[in-house]
Amino acid sequence: MEAGAGGSRALPAGDARPRGHLAALVLARGGSKGIPLKNIKLLAGVPLIGWVLRAALDAGVFHSVWVSTDHDEIEKVAKQFGAQVHRRSPEVSQDSSTSLETIREFLNRHHEVDIVGNIQATSPCLHPSDLIKVADLIQKEGFDSVFSVVRRHQFRWSEVKKGENKMTEPQNLNPAKRYRRQDWPGELYENGSFYFAKRHLIEKGYLQGGKMAYYEMRAEHSVDIDIDIDWPIAEQRVLSFGYFGKEPLKEVKLLVCSIDGCLTNGRIYVTEDQKEMISYDYRDIVGIDLLKKRGIQVRLISERDCSKTLSAMQLGCVAKVNATNKLQVLEDWRKDIGLSWKEVAYLGNEESDVECLKNAGMSGVPADACAVAQKAAGYICKSNGGCGAIREFAEHIFLLLEKVNSARKQMGEVAATSSLKSEEKKDHVYSCFCLLTGYGVPSQYVGGLCTAHP
Repeated sequence: MEAGAGGSRALPAGDARPRGHLAALVLARGGSKGIPLKNIKLLAGVPLIGWVLRAALDAGVFHSVWVSTDHDEIEKVAKQFGAQVHRRSPEVSQDSSTSLETIREFLNRHHEVDIVGNIQATSPCLHPSDLIKVADLIQKEGFDSVFSVVRRHQFRWSEVKKGENKMTEPQNLNPAKRYRRQDWPGELYENGSFYFAKRHLIEKGYLQGGKMAYYEMRAEHSVDIDIDIDWPIAEQRVLSFGYFGKEPLKEVKLLVCSIDGCLTNGRIYVTEDQKEMISYDYRDIVGIDLLKKRGIQVRLISERDCSKTLSAMQLGCVAKVNATNKLQVLEDWRKDIGLSWKEVAYLGNEESDVECLKNAGMSGVPADACAVAQKAAGYICKSNGGCGAIREFAEHIFLLLEKVNSARKQMGEVAATSSLKSEEKKDHVYSCFCLLTGYGVPSQYVGGLCTAHP
């Protein structure tokens, strides 16, 4: 698990923001119907809520970062990422409960909070830069509420229900003169990534109102997950456009795997003539080969003498048997190759593997590993030892490599953008001034500013 460091982070020294307490709040109920426990399901190797928590914590604009939940496992993950936890009541944990009801309960229990930034757990491509700009709109420019939108170029038509004797009609186009995409600015739609609002609005029953602003997010960052079919799409999107944290990601260059209980299922079969036999999964052998083809060294370690078994398997891996101190062996290998701990991955399953799991930059255990090993590991495979766990962990490593490549690409884009002249840059923040209940007020886009007509 790649958790963000630290707890609810204080604002930077010398920050000129008003002192009104700004709290980030992620609503993560345990009873998701579309995808069970989707809020902590691994998305590209990270629990879903981890993506937005990392962005919120690294933004450095929140006085506190919270997860509102009714589920023990979600609470555990939230704390691992550095968030505080608000245990919501059963009254606001029902299928019929609204976000507004849950936020109001949170405010009733936390009187120090003046502004709530409600961040959706299902928007994993959110970046700290977005949250920083939105905080400025609320705290420095005096807006009462800010919400996220995305620009879409979609033609809308009226719905015709079955049995109605009428034709569909265009809603935002003239069929006789259809716009080309480049000739039409499109329309703004809420994308659900976040809703920021001041306490006085929320207490009156509004998340949007008063002096309002919308914040336009990039289309590639506008991701929402609701049903199973959304998951693989979101995973590919987050690998390309997600936020991976402040610390530069390191490529894994060495995987060390415990033989007994990881490469094998831990069982030893004894024949009538007292010869030992073991079983292994061919998928794991393929996984080792794939790692080697990616330039990742694979080494094996065991506390017992299984040299004959390794010879028979012909894996072509460096191995250490009779290892009484696995951590020392791992440390010696790391130094010999010249790697940092972040470049080392370890797959183990027993208490003797715990220190190796804690030190390695990436760590995993099979599904049937002992409890202390599972607690120390960052990733728990769905497969048991000797039944595909190595192949599964290899896929997890490949996901990290995709993240590394994506992060490098993002850094290149940021560097290229920062070199542009200021007049070439485009401001993606547009503002909309409305009365408290002025929903649907006609507006006109003027030079990046959206002002309401009286």
